[in-house]
Amino acid sequence: MPRIEALTHDSCAGIVLAAGAGTRYGKPKALAENGAWLTAAITALRDGGCDPVIVLLGATGPDPAALNLPPGTRWHWVADWATGLSATVRAGLAEAARAGTRYVAFRPVDTPDIGAEVVARVLAAARASESGLARSVFHDTPGHPVVIENKHWEAIYAAAVGDAGAGSYLGTRQDMVCVTCDDLATGTDRDFPEVGAR
Repeated sequence: MPRIEALTHDSCAGIVLAAGAGTRYGKPKALAENGAWLTAAITALRDGGCDPVIVLLGATGPDPAALNLPPGTRWHWVADWATGLSATVRAGLAEAARAGTRYVAFRPVDTPDIGAEVVARVLAAARASESGLARSVFHDTPGHPVVIENKHWEAIYAAAVGDAGAGSYLGTRQDMVCVTCDDLATGTDRDFPEVGAR
């Protein structure tokens, strides 16, 4: 992982987790709704205060041309994406470290109703907290985005294995700020083409 510097500015890299194959959905979710979910995720992070916004690709291959990414969007292909979510999270932390930001905000591509207001609210809570950790909560259920200050990145990078991303580290923290966002979105993960289709 690139070296992490102690920073005084409040910059935040927005990371779109879009590397998975979307097995239950039937195709990579980066392609869902003709790319509408991906565009919504990028826009939410950017308008919510993240710069840069970086899309992590995997199952769609290393060429982003078919995704029609909005201008100014960075991307990174996670070559070992199939080994599990941990590979994508580690890649996101490494990209944020290269970008030189103090915070990182993770948002999956498959939560299409999470907009910029949610991102801005959670980011503000992380910046205001001593821990530098904040996540959205919807109806008492932890959700995304999750915002993490860079003092935690090396520990998360080391702890992430298999399909366990940042959760194995964050689950042990008593200083995570939980930000209720029920008034702004449902935060629902879309695992299937139609809600309720099983």
